[in-house]
Amino acid sequence: MRKIHLIVLFLLFTGAFTNCNAQSVVLKSKDQHIRYTGRINKTDEAAELYWTGSSIKINFNGTGASALLQDERGDNYYNVIVDGKVINILHLDNTQKVYTLAEGLPAGDHSLELFKRTEWAMGKTIFYQFILAKGATILPAPEPKKRRIEFFGNSITCGMADEDTTGKDRGTGPYENGYLSYAAITARHFDADYVCTAKSGIGVLVSWFPLIMPEMYNRLDPTDPNSLWNFSRYTPQLVVINLFQNDSWIITKPDNDQFKERFGSKAPGADQIIKAYRDMVKNIRKKYPAAQIICMLGNMDATKEGSPWPGYIEKAVAELNDKSIYTHFIPFKGTNGHPSIKEQQAMADDLIGFIDKQIKW
Repeated sequence: MRKIHLIVLFLLFTGAFTNCNAQSVVLKSKDQHIRYTGRINKTDEAAELYWTGSSIKINFNGTGASALLQDERGDNYYNVIVDGKVINILHLDNTQKVYTLAEGLPAGDHSLELFKRTEWAMGKTIFYQFILAKGATILPAPEPKKRRIEFFGNSITCGMADEDTTGKDRGTGPYENGYLSYAAITARHFDADYVCTAKSGIGVLVSWFPLIMPEMYNRLDPTDPNSLWNFSRYTPQLVVINLFQNDSWIITKPDNDQFKERFGSKAPGADQIIKAYRDMVKNIRKKYPAAQIICMLGNMDATKEGSPWPGYIEKAVAELNDKSIYTHFIPFKGTNGHPSIKEQQAMADDLIGFIDKQIKW
């Protein structure tokens, strides 16, 4: 009888042990095994993602993982990247729920990344935790890249409408893919960490809405002027600025509300335009005193033949008298609307060639 009792206890113990080992591993947002890239706000309960290209990464051993997420409005889209390949596109809704990111993976070590395809105009996303599949184990957090780039830009840099093949140039979530913008492609080419401080419609002097880059460039939460980014948290070796496309349109529209708000009834002259650009670059230089900076423009019609806007940038940079600040202009693509995926790739190829020739990492 005693022997049977011991066998029963043994089976109960081993069963409980096996069941315990089979429980899913939960990684709360502040877990040190998680690596964040981008201007991400971390609260006690969650992480808040706003900007294009904001990224959450883990390494694990197992067959799958899920995440507990909630979107502000249900307009954001994410790439799910496993072992360096996009395996799924995640469209979030505005309820808190668990999303399956990957399942049925081959047993073994894997990397997993959530990459925000859409810009902050689509609202913020709240990330609460990862849940690994049963039997999986967490591995050390991914290491930061040796190279780091930050892009300051507008809709071109966000990848607005790059996946709209209909010609309608739609700027909504399903058609915007920041992962295939020239900026993200360039960063991946150089195996660099990538931060994108950009917003469709933004300008240096005037935008299509009441916010310009000199007012936005230092924000953590882009919708809150009191939410300031700590620039010491990410120090790029290379900064790329691609702005002035929106300015080039709005300053010709005196009936535009933002024109009236910024300029009254008189459009800015060349000196005012050059000064605004120079002052913006000077402020970015103060935040990143050791970075190399490329002041580029392209590939929409601000660089078409005869445009004065590349010249404004050249004059502003010349006045800064800084040997680590360069200019680079990508020719007008010659088509309507925002750059397609093919045109984004062409921009990346052009910029990569320039970086190879001019930048020393």
